[in-house]
Amino acid sequence: MMNLSQIGIRSFLSGLLLLLASLCVSSCAGIQTSINPAGPQADQISRLWWLMFSVCTGVFVLVMIFTLLAIKRGHGYSQEPTRAPDLDPALSAEQRKRNVVIGAIIVTTLILFVFLIASFKVGRSMTSELANKNGLTIEITGHQWWWEVRYMDPSASNVFTTANEIHIPTGVPVTFSLRANDVIHSFWVPNLSGKKDLIPGKIATIWLQADRPGVYRGQCAEYCGLQHAHMALWIVAEPQEQFDSWRQNQTRTAIQAVTSSEQRGQQVFLSSTCVMCHAVNGTPAGSNFGPNLTHIASRSMIAAATLPNTRDHLVQWVTDSQAIKPGNKMPQNNLSAEDLNALLDYLGSLK
Repeated sequence: MMNLSQIGIRSFLSGLLLLLASLCVSSCAGIQTSINPAGPQADQISRLWWLMFSVCTGVFVLVMIFTLLAIKRGHGYSQEPTRAPDLDPALSAEQRKRNVVIGAIIVTTLILFVFLIASFKVGRSMTSELANKNGLTIEITGHQWWWEVRYMDPSASNVFTTANEIHIPTGVPVTFSLRANDVIHSFWVPNLSGKKDLIPGKIATIWLQADRPGVYRGQCAEYCGLQHAHMALWIVAEPQEQFDSWRQNQTRTAIQAVTSSEQRGQQVFLSSTCVMCHAVNGTPAGSNFGPNLTHIASRSMIAAATLPNTRDHLVQWVTDSQAIKPGNKMPQNNLSAEDLNALLDYLGSLK
């Protein structure tokens, strides 16, 4: 049978291997992790995280070593004949124990102060640089449970609104103006920046920058109701030329319905309850209660990154979104098969 020291060593090694495995998996995933930074802000947070991880790992290993030594020593004592307790220990031995305890307290205090100073410096650098950023400005409004994204511009003709999918150019600082429409939300894209709360009645500001092209997942990081876990977003970082082309297309009004099926689908859209919540620029539909659908076919996901933007998923979402995302504000739509197919043809043309 294994003794206590063997059990302790095996448990320690198992825990350490599990920790390293989880760390490797999370860092390799790359799609939503703070330890795979793709921008200057996330890089600062990552360095702070690695500092804390390294120090805490060292402390953990030392504590486990001393714990295992104590277990081994205690197991050795248990094999000896019972002896009377030492009621008058040597003064030098007691002083050594006291010095060890005092030293551990001092080292712990120093470690905490290092963490405090490092955290303060990272937080200050991330906020103090905001005033120097003159790049792109995007207004984000959090709703239950989706993100309204409005690209601001001095020229009103270049202002447009989209939802849940944010395109930004690489190497350019982007300032986000954050607000909440209903409850508290929190904007968080781990690969690019830290979290920032959206509080009703207040405007918060955060900036981030993507240094390399990629698609980075963001998430609401403040519990905001039943579908909080399904309130995600995508940030698409791309070269300036691609971003300019995408932005120019987004400023255009919706593509006119061409085929007879698309024209029928447009009439279904304009004559149904869809028009009470959604906008399609260039048509009489102008409600901003739900996501803007002017270029919905150009988005990779729907329902705040809950479903891939495919025809089959659009069918499920349009007919019964409550079965997919219970509690959202979109009602069921009881359309005939012909009207539904025509509506999907029309939505599929909005690129």
